[in-house]
Amino acid sequence: MGAARKRRFGRLRKLPSGRYQVRYLGPDGLDHPAPSTFRSKAEAERFLSIMEADISQGRWIAPSAGRTTIAEWAEQWFTATESGWKPKTRHTYRSVLDRLVLAHLGRTQLAMLRPIAVSRWIGTLAGTLSASQTRQAYRLLAQIMASAVDNGMIPSSPCRGVKLPRIPEADPHILTVEEVDRLASNCGLADRVLVLLLAYGGLRIGEALPLRRRHIDLTNGRVVIADAVSELPGGPVIDTPKNHQRRALLVPAFVAELVGEHLATLPDDPDAFAFPGRQTHTAHRQQSYYGFRRRFIQAVAAAGLADVTPHDLRATHASWVADSHGVLVAARRLGHANANVTTRHYARAIDSRDAEVAAHLDNLGRTGSGTRRARKRREEGK
Repeated sequence: MGAARKRRFGRLRKLPSGRYQVRYLGPDGLDHPAPSTFRSKAEAERFLSIMEADISQGRWIAPSAGRTTIAEWAEQWFTATESGWKPKTRHTYRSVLDRLVLAHLGRTQLAMLRPIAVSRWIGTLAGTLSASQTRQAYRLLAQIMASAVDNGMIPSSPCRGVKLPRIPEADPHILTVEEVDRLASNCGLADRVLVLLLAYGGLRIGEALPLRRRHIDLTNGRVVIADAVSELPGGPVIDTPKNHQRRALLVPAFVAELVGEHLATLPDDPDAFAFPGRQTHTAHRQQSYYGFRRRFIQAVAAAGLADVTPHDLRATHASWVADSHGVLVAARRLGHANANVTTRHYARAIDSRDAEVAAHLDNLGRTGSGTRRARKRREEGK
């Protein structure tokens, strides 16, 4: 059968066929065979040298780990990670994982996925999906593969150097005070209060709908955002606000007065929803987002407006506050830990202010030019 030759790191054995078989001791304490035999002793020793270097530098991956499929690892990752997610995030990740990741790449072994294959997958998705959905699927795969690296399943992530589709820039519709007033006047009392809370308080619609009476201090005009509702296929789910950021904010006195008028029509119960559902037999008593959205669209049309969403009212609030009191104040009212999020996705410059800036700079320039001319005349007169 051929004699086995012992080396410091591994063992070489010449087979009757003349090829060389290699085995080595891994850092896991187990004896591992090379994935194939070698034509010459030099090739076999080169393989052992590579394995020895990988082990000494922490790059070695157990062969059995690399044979794990993406689907098998993704399920382990999902199970271990999902407890820290909100219900909506869990639902979204599960859907994206099943439809866009595993359906295309699930049977591929972790060790066999290469950046070029990830690029081809991105190209396939981009041909049928929006840029936002495609990038969401890529971010999820990148998290899964980064976890595989962290757990010693693969030496490096294949999610690198991949060109992603660009998301078209879409500015929110920033309304004027008059437009907000016109929109609110075309709503019933409850919906009018919601519109004004979004525009003058900066709440998300998912934060406004689950407000309870105990969250509203009419005397001081103070609203506490403690909950948020997400609409899922199984029904609405109430959880903490986005990023778990409970916050309190003051609303204008006229808004607080209107809130008081609205609450006067409801049961005097601290735990009662401020915007209850219209059907008393429903399990979740807060108003349905879809019902509000339907009436909101009708009010937008009645107000002579177009392309306005409830989220645009939050962006409108951010722009108003950033214009009058700065981005940091706007970020705090919106519940953003990072003001960059406020400027990137919400606050926009008020159009009239741009004209004011141009006029101010023109005045500065003219003053500067006059000063220079006067100085020149004085110098010439000397």
